[in-house]
Amino acid sequence: MKYVVILADGMADYPVEALGGKTPMETAEKPCMDAMAAAGEQFLVKTVPDNLKPGSDVANLTVMGYNTKDVYTGRSPLEAASIGVKLNEDETSFRANLVSLGGEEAYDALSMLDYSAGEISTEEAREIIKTLQEKLVRKNFSLYPGISYRHLLVWKNAGDIGNLTPPHDISDRPVKNYLPTCREIRSIMEESREILKDHPVNVKRREKGLRTADSLWIWGEGKKPELPDFYTLYGKKGAVISAVDLVRGIGFLAGMQVIDVPGVTGNIDTNFAGKAEAAVKTLLLDGNDFVYVHMEAPDECGHRGETENKVKSISMIDSEVVQYIKTKLEESGEAFRMLILPDHPTPICIKTHARDPVPCLLYDSRKKGNGKAVFTEKSAAGGRMIDPGYELMREFIEA
Repeated sequence: MKYVVILADGMADYPVEALGGKTPMETAEKPCMDAMAAAGEQFLVKTVPDNLKPGSDVANLTVMGYNTKDVYTGRSPLEAASIGVKLNEDETSFRANLVSLGGEEAYDALSMLDYSAGEISTEEAREIIKTLQEKLVRKNFSLYPGISYRHLLVWKNAGDIGNLTPPHDISDRPVKNYLPTCREIRSIMEESREILKDHPVNVKRREKGLRTADSLWIWGEGKKPELPDFYTLYGKKGAVISAVDLVRGIGFLAGMQVIDVPGVTGNIDTNFAGKAEAAVKTLLLDGNDFVYVHMEAPDECGHRGETENKVKSISMIDSEVVQYIKTKLEESGEAFRMLILPDHPTPICIKTHARDPVPCLLYDSRKKGNGKAVFTEKSAAGGRMIDPGYELMREFIEA
């Protein structure tokens, strides 16, 4: 038996006026998922505990079968694990986004134009981070490059951190009410803006009409994490496929194989087909029993308010990922079970995460369906609720 989780980050949504009151899931062409829904079970999963914010860190840990009450120490430490940064007990790590800020005034008069600096490329971002490493010198602080706009700051013997806000929560808003209360962190952000004003990468992007990387934005703090080994917990040898350091970091910490796929971006232009091919290979040729295939595109589209692209991303996941994996496993004669779900909703109307329970489709290749069905938020709401959500993995694996 093989086990596949298709995690379509942020796929769930609320009804959208531009879609005639339908959600992107209801609008998208996804014949494979819908056919599987006729043979499978739909239900809701509570992926975000009441005491935690609805972040992808919390939600993906839950879907992977971890009780966040026991293992969650913050978002950034998971990303640190992905890029090979080993934290000491006296260190606190932070996500450091490259962001685009609107305005020429003082920092507290600016607005959050783009939490991703126009989806800046990893190559461009590494040039910028290298400059900041050289010029943004602080005792007990270290800056590390990640992927695209996502980077890492580590603070040894951190002082009072205060409240930090994810930049994707404040798209198009003035930053004034969301600035860090911690003087050290705020000074890093403000000084980074001065350093980056005329950076060669920004000059070139400006000439091309692209958004610029105007500043670091610091958030997502956390301490050194420890995750129980996935194989020890569930008895399955597993692999993770993702373009996102957060999910890759969970895979590393859980003792799973983390697979690199060329051309993955974490957005709608990612190499969907490559992810699907890698998933089949790891299950049929590499000896893994379990694979977690994470796609960030619906979430990014939700954050940007891109209705058409969110619909398109769901259709692409269906045709290029779900259909391919299902077909290849059927052709192999290998029985399999598949979960398809988002980690959390990212509704277009609010451009950030929501904590609502998510729709989930459970398909077992050994069972045949009757009639027709669709996989949507509404149809899943007619089923049962799994709460707490981390119990889903045990049910998925042991059934």
